[in-house]
Amino acid sequence: MAERLVILSDMWGSKKGLWITSYLGYLQQYFDIVFYDCQQLANISLTLDTEDNICKEFVNGGMETAVAHLLIKESEPSHYLAFCAGGSIAWKAAIKGLPMKSLYAVSAMGLHTEREKPNCPVTMLYGEYDGLVPAKEWFSSLGVSVEVVPNFGQGLYTDEKIIKKACQALLGKVIQKQYQH
Repeated sequence: MAERLVILSDMWGSKKGLWITSYLGYLQQYFDIVFYDCQQLANISLTLDTEDNICKEFVNGGMETAVAHLLIKESEPSHYLAFCAGGSIAWKAAIKGLPMKSLYAVSAMGLHTEREKPNCPVTMLYGEYDGLVPAKEWFSSLGVSVEVVPNFGQGLYTDEKIIKKACQALLGKVIQKQYQH
C-alpha cells in the first residue's frame, strides 16, 4: 500500500501552479496524493490578486483559517510536502495536533518566530536569495534540518532541478523505510 502524501500549494494556490504538475508526475506512482490549494483553505477570494493583497489576506486571519480547515480535513497520519505559505500552514497545524509522519517544506514563510517544531522529521529547503530564511540559530535551536541552495531565490520550487531534488528526497525517505521493515 502506498504512503499518503499531502501537498500544500504556495500562496498563489492553483492560479500560478503549473509547476505542481511536475511534482505530481514524479510522485503519483509512489504515493497516494492529496492536494490543497492554500488560498481555498484560507477562504481567500480576491478580485485583485496581487502578491501584496494575498500576503495581507494570509496575515490578517487567512493563515489561522487555513490551519483550522486543514485540521478538520486531515486526520490520517501522512507525509507533507508544502511550499511557501503551505509550509507555514502545515507547520502550525502539526503543532496543533495534525498527525504528520514528516514535513518537507520548501521556502516556508514566517516561521522564524515559532518556538516549537512538529513532532516528526522536518526538512526545510530555501534558496540562498530567499528573504524568508530564518537565522541558522533558529534551525539549530529547534533541531530542524535545513538546506540552502546557492543561486536560488524564493521561487526555487518551480525550477526543474529543485523539483527533482525534493522528489528524490521524499522518495528516498519512503523507500528507505520500506526496506527497514
